[in-house]
Amino acid sequence: MKSEVTTVPARRGKAVRVPEGGRIKLINTQGSQVVDTWAFNADHLGEFMSTEHSRSCLEKLIPGIGDSLYTNRRRPILTIVEDTSPGVHDLLLSACDTERYRLLGHVGYHDNCADNLRTALAELGLEPPEIPSPWNVFERVAITHGGRLEIQPPPVKAGDYLLLRAEMAVVVVFSACPMDLVLTNGPDRAPKAVQYEVLPP
Repeated sequence: MKSEVTTVPARRGKAVRVPEGGRIKLINTQGSQVVDTWAFNADHLGEFMSTEHSRSCLEKLIPGIGDSLYTNRRRPILTIVEDTSPGVHDLLLSACDTERYRLLGHVGYHDNCADNLRTALAELGLEPPEIPSPWNVFERVAITHGGRLEIQPPPVKAGDYLLLRAEMAVVVVFSACPMDLVLTNGPDRAPKAVQYEVLPP
């Protein structure tokens, strides 16, 4: 049976179940789009992919091919199998939320990744135990002189993809980040749709 390709609309999020050993391919269909990514243990949402534990276990800031991302219980949850992008994926920044946009000067409600996580899980009848810091796939964050963090345009091109393997039964959530005030999604600051495909083991 041919697997189905699903679109995550610009500014929105989608959640999907992936069995242990299954693979999920995240495709940057138009280029320059950052995707906030979460993974939860499907049997116990209180265990989830943790950026701080991943940094500690990997002893690096950017995971590469063959590396696993770890949970808050220090267990592998997703492993990078293939990556056709330049391999720049941020493990430092939190998900954007209403307060983040307010601090940037936006007035009123703005679509955001934290709400996308909640909405995507709700479509599966689930609720996040908290809002973990996401793995910001394709996002470029430089550490500049003096230790400052600088968001730079992502180098990912249209058609680049990341292939991940689930190390346990998981619920994966992708949010096509709606940031349009800084360079997160490129110089045009225009959020774009992405796609994913769940593949058998």
